[in-house]
Amino acid sequence: MRVRYAPSSTLNGLGNIRMWSEPRRWSAIAGLGVMLLATGAAAQTPPGGQDGPAGAQISAQSSEREEPQQPSIQSALGPYGDPGGLRGTLQERGVTYNLVYIGETLGNVSGGMRRGAVYQGRLDLQLDANLDRLVGWQGATFHTNAYVIHGGALSRSYLGNLFVSSGIEARPSERLFELWLDQELFNRKVSIRAGQLAADTEFLVSETAGLFVNATFGWPTITAANLPSGGPAYPLAAPGIRLKLAPTEDLTLRFGLFDGDPAGPQTRFNDPDPLQRNKTGTNFRTRDPAFAITEAAYAYRLGPEASALPGTAKLGYWRHFGRFDDQRLDESGLSLADAAASGTPRRLRGNDGIYGILDQAIYRVPGSDDQGVSVFARLSASPSDRNLVDVYADGGIALKGMIPGRSKDTVGLGLAYGRISGRAAALDRDQEILAGSPIPVRTSEAMLEITYQAEIVPGFTLQPDFQYILRPSGKVANPRDPDGRRIGDAAVLGLRAAVRY
Repeated sequence: MRVRYAPSSTLNGLGNIRMWSEPRRWSAIAGLGVMLLATGAAAQTPPGGQDGPAGAQISAQSSEREEPQQPSIQSALGPYGDPGGLRGTLQERGVTYNLVYIGETLGNVSGGMRRGAVYQGRLDLQLDANLDRLVGWQGATFHTNAYVIHGGALSRSYLGNLFVSSGIEARPSERLFELWLDQELFNRKVSIRAGQLAADTEFLVSETAGLFVNATFGWPTITAANLPSGGPAYPLAAPGIRLKLAPTEDLTLRFGLFDGDPAGPQTRFNDPDPLQRNKTGTNFRTRDPAFAITEAAYAYRLGPEASALPGTAKLGYWRHFGRFDDQRLDESGLSLADAAASGTPRRLRGNDGIYGILDQAIYRVPGSDDQGVSVFARLSASPSDRNLVDVYADGGIALKGMIPGRSKDTVGLGLAYGRISGRAAALDRDQEILAGSPIPVRTSEAMLEITYQAEIVPGFTLQPDFQYILRPSGKVANPRDPDGRRIGDAAVLGLRAAVRY
């Protein structure tokens, strides 16, 4: 048997819509996406990275995309909040620094590959400089941040699923993340950013979804599972450039171009783990086939002006210019499960995807700017023949300040679905027919998350969390089960603490 059947941690395709597997139709859809982007609209983005004054959704503090305007615990520390006045002195000169620590305990109480629990943590050290105030460089800013990651990994070690249970899960390391310069022009209507960038800080983002713990509500599984090394997203950024245009208050267009493999390609001679191939985040690769992404967003309000509810709609398209493995066939067109196959997948040129996002406030507490109820939805699709996941959808609801006396607390419910591509599922069926060794046929993975974020003091939150994962990795055999039974549906309980200084 020569089939290359990867374990759940390296699987790469999901579901089958025929139109996505035909290059000519896919190119037509890509062209339509580009035309829509060219006429699309979005809100002007303030310094924190959120979309527009009209697009200020009712949402909790984001755990993974830390923004400068989020509450700091400094005020709660009183005279100890700024020892020696260093922070205040630096701020007067245009330099700010932030320390963010997220620590959490997560455990699966049933299902998965095995039961167990982990503690994992991440310290984020951030430095920003207003270069106009610091050195007189008008409209320019500098940013960098680095991570200290430690602890276990529930999905990798216990669950074996695609929807990674935590947005901070990664191999323990000390690593550089982003390092860039940003130049604003024409009264902030144009912004050019260059350096080491992460696509997940500005693209494919739902503001409401920032509440949730599961990683798929940040950089979604359809890109994390399909792109080389997971794409330019936590914990691996890549050299790149980003152009942002905001011609009106309600219109923003973003265009990004990145090195297409932040860790470098896997070979038989190096480590299969991308974080081991780029141990410190300083590979600064520039010669890999490029990854390009473009996104348009439109911010609007629903209802009478006095009580209008903000919303943001986004449409995006990405393309990777490298080569990708066929999910079923070898170089000669035989199934990889066929005994006569070479065992080397056919290589396909390029990869792409299209997506849409909607964030919408549906209720606002009278007299409040950010208390009420918001909903979100995201939908994305990619070609079936070269991807593990070909259709992805998520959505949910967040309610902030709805509990009497707890105006800063947020409760949320989120759902996510990822379909295993038809081409990858066909390989599973070939395995039984051609190789005579039956394995579960992958279908889809789905998950439910219920979470509650409580602000203890400004800058310090506690967040109990529950996740239920259906068909981990789409329904694959448990590598720890001697009888080859599939990985069981998993129930995960957790508690996250986040401190921002």
